[in-house]
Amino acid sequence: MSSIHLAIDDGIGAITLNRPEKFNSFNREMALLLQKTLDDCSSDERVRCILLTGTGKAFCAGQDLTELSCENPPGFDKILSEHYNPIVKRIRNIQKPIVCAINGVAAGAGANIALCCDVVVAAVSASFIQAFSRIGLIPDSGGTFILPRLIGFQRSSAIMMLGDKIASSDAEKMGMVYKVFPDDSLIDESRRIARRLAQLPTKALAFTKQALNASLSNSLEQQLETEDKLQFAAAQTADYAEGVKAFLEKRAPKFTGN
Repeated sequence: MSSIHLAIDDGIGAITLNRPEKFNSFNREMALLLQKTLDDCSSDERVRCILLTGTGKAFCAGQDLTELSCENPPGFDKILSEHYNPIVKRIRNIQKPIVCAINGVAAGAGANIALCCDVVVAAVSASFIQAFSRIGLIPDSGGTFILPRLIGFQRSSAIMMLGDKIASSDAEKMGMVYKVFPDDSLIDESRRIARRLAQLPTKALAFTKQALNASLSNSLEQQLETEDKLQFAAAQTADYAEGVKAFLEKRAPKFTGN
C-alpha cells in the first residue's frame, strides 16, 4: 500500500497521506514520495488546484520517531534538508493553489507543512500541536517563519514553548486556519473550495501566490514594484481578457487557466 495516494478529477489533484497505522507520520519513503507527487501535480495540466489531506484519525503526526531509533538512522540535517524543507519549498513555489484539509491531529512537522498551504481548513475534531519542546527539539518545517505571521509573535512563542494542543475552533479564532467544518462534511467542503479555485484564472492565482511570498521579506517599495510586475503579467493572460469580456457581456466567465 502506497504511503501517498493521488487522485485527479475535476481539475483537482487530491493528495492523501496514507500511513493511518502510524497517524500518517513521515518516514523517508513517504517524504520523498510526497515531493514527487507534488511535482507531478505541478506539471500536470489536468490539475489546476491541489487538495492535501490525510487518511484515518490524524492528518499527520510529524516525524515517525521509530525511524530515528533504527540502525543507521538519518540525521536531522538529512531529515530537514532532504525531507521537510523541500516539501515546504514546493508547497510555497508551486504555481497552483493548495488547499489543506486537516482531518485530525496535525503535530510537529505535520502541523507546519499544513499551515504553509494556501487555504487551510479543519474538521471540528482536528487539533494542532507544536510537539517539539516535549522531546527537546525546536519547531522546524518553516514553523518559526509561518506561524508568527499567522497568529503573532507572542501566541506563537507560547504555543511552541509550552507545546499546548490547540483545538481547531481556537485555531480558527486566532487566524491559524481559514475555516472549520463538521467532521462529516470536511472533505466535501474542502473539495468545494478546491473546485472553486480550479475554475478561477490559474495564472492570476499563481501571481497572487508569488506576491504573497514576496511580501514576507519585501519593503513597501519593493512590494509595490512586485505588484506592478505581476499585474502587468496577469493583464497579458487569456483569462484576463475573458474576465473583462464576460463582465461587459454580463455573464459568468469561463476561465481556462491560460
